[in-house]
Amino acid sequence: MKEFVEYIVKNLVDNPDQVRINEVGGTHTLIIELAVDKSDIGKIIGKKGKTINAIRTLLMSVASRNGIRVSLEIIEEPKPAVAPAPQQTV
Repeated sequence: MKEFVEYIVKNLVDNPDQVRINEVGGTHTLIIELAVDKSDIGKIIGKKGKTINAIRTLLMSVASRNGIRVSLEIIEEPKPAVAPAPQQTV
């Protein structure tokens, strides 16, 4: 499943080397976490979410053949902490 999602997503984005996929599995349910470069998030979601919904539909079709349930989530990378600027004294 991971390879299937990876193939689709890497062919949609401008930065395929920034695609990260993590599988979190249970007994009958599989959660696939997808993280892409910030500039590629719009390409994955698509207009009104049509692209991500199409990917999820394909994924659910493949999963049903294997007798499991699957969920695809887009994970936004946390922003790095920015230290406050030092105050200047006059």
